Amino acid sequence: MTDVLNLFKGKSVFVTGHTGFKGSWLSYWLTLLGANVTGYALAPEYEGCLFDRLDMPSRMNHILGDVRDGEKLKAAVNKAQPEFVFHLAAQALVRRSYNDPITTFDTNVMGSAHLLEAIRACETVRSLVYITSDKCYLNKEWVWGYRETDELGGPDPYSASKAAAELVFRSYFQSYFKNRKGLGCGSARAGNVIGGGDRSLDRIVPDIIRAAEQGQPVILRSPQATRPWQHVMDPVYGYMTLGAHLYHNPGQYNGEGWNFGPPSSSIRTVKDLTDRLVKHWPGVGVVIDPPKDAPHEATLLHLSIEKAQSYLGWYPRYHFDQAVDATGSWYKRIQSGEDAVQVTSQQIQEFTGFLK
Repeated sequence: MTDVLNLFKGKSVFVTGHTGFKGSWLSYWLTLLGANVTGYALAPEYEGCLFDRLDMPSRMNHILGDVRDGEKLKAAVNKAQPEFVFHLAAQALVRRSYNDPITTFDTNVMGSAHLLEAIRACETVRSLVYITSDKCYLNKEWVWGYRETDELGGPDPYSASKAAAELVFRSYFQSYFKNRKGLGCGSARAGNVIGGGDRSLDRIVPDIIRAAEQGQPVILRSPQATRPWQHVMDPVYGYMTLGAHLYHNPGQYNGEGWNFGPPSSSIRTVKDLTDRLVKHWPGVGVVIDPPKDAPHEATLLHLSIEKAQSYLGWYPRYHFDQAVDATGSWYKRIQSGEDAVQVTSQQIQEFTGFLK
């Protein structure tokens, strides 16, 4: 599996959404591997986020831009002349999508279309990993995991936008990329990702961390909702594994979707996650307070990862306890004054030890 990581040394890589949580982990890891990384995204939204703590502008070509600005995005891709493209830019919050559906659709659908159009105009791209979400599936609240061929859709604007983004990807693949020699394309869907450096609002781990920092109790609105919790390094390594496969074998499984979820044992409730994470902050209480007239959010959502295991040789390295403990440890060490670069690098190094 180390062949996957060695591939990126000296390669030109373009990452949209590099200032976000997953984008920062991916971009930093790629720089450690010796890749020449260009990132295109809005400025970081949250103070104290991973992107700032790692001083990423000093490590990569950092471009501030909106994926809705098609001409600027196309110019940035053309200038970078990348071999690899990882598309992560998105409006990524379900609850925000209810408050601002137009921006959500505009960013997640049209922004994605602009990225695909930029790739259509750039002949150097050999591998495209187009990242959407596990919420692109039409959630029927069933107990088994969704497979890549299951129906797409969603009742809320965020889920619907991700399903629509998948349709845009399929259209561009069939219309433009399918017969383009040397280009491999795949869409990727991950579960609920946790890890150090996330400061987003309305996400359970950052909410817990803020409560712990302020000495306040953690407020849970949906304690029994289950999620496929996974540490951020697992899907990020999945994205790189898929990117490497598409680079070496562009005609194999081209244009297909891929799930990168946790083991079934990591499909746990919000309360399970909270109880394990707050152990890093003794004395922090947990209060269950379901809001009245709350917007709809799925209570049960699982992913099948058999395809990635069978055809890519990828599988999750961290089980639930490891994922939560690595997350808690990252925040606790930063609060204790340790350097984020050192802590993040050490966690990547420890994770890499599992890639055998």
